[in-house]
Parts: sequence; C-alpha cells; structure tokens
Amino acid sequence: MTIQSVPTPLASTLAARAPGATALPQAPDPIRQSAEALESAFLAEMFKAADLFRPTEGIGSGGEGEEQFSSFLADEQARALVARGGLGLADSIESALRLRAQGHAAGAATQPEIDGGAA
Repeated sequence: MTIQSVPTPLASTLAARAPGATALPQAPDPIRQSAEALESAFLAEMFKAADLFRPTEGIGSGGEGEEQFSSFLADEQARALVARGGLGLADSIESALRLRAQGHAAGAATQPEIDGGAA
C-alpha cells in the first residue's frame, strides 16, 4: 500500500517560499494609497451632499440608528467604488503628487545657496 501526498494550502505556501520561487507581493505604494484615499473622501462627500444615502421615512425606516450610520455607508460605498477603479481621479492625483515630489527633489538639488547678504 502506498500513501500519496495530498496538496494542502500549507504545502503550496511552503513551495512558493522555496528557493527560486517568485517573491511575495510588495507593499502598496504610499503615493498611490494617498491618491486613492483622497478620491474616496471626495466621492463620500459627494454622496453625502447628494443625499444619496438619505434615511427612509415611515414604516421601513431604521430610525435614529439609520440616520447616524448613513455617513459610514457613504464612506464604504466610496471606498468600494475606488477599489474597482473609481472615476480615475486617483490616477490624476497620483501623477500630480509624483510630479510635485520630483520637483521638490530636483529643486532642492539645484537651488543656489543664499549667504545672508554678505558681500
């Protein structure tokens, strides 16, 4: 009688970490995270301003609790929308942040020193 090995999640994880295996995914880019967070906050505020998640009135109403938590729903819907690609605003924000970061790095290296007015 022979016993055959059955692949398990642990075995596949160990095989993935074996020498020559591909590396684990890298940490997310902080500039991209900031851009997505800003797009998410913008969308959440637009949802709130449009009363998109306004509590219902009458028998089906969630009452005071629904009113209190409707802003959380708008925040989560905005995050979900951004996670699925959003409006593309994060791409524009990310580009602007990268240009600004490059400008600061280049500007710091090329700015002349001011010697306090001594002649």
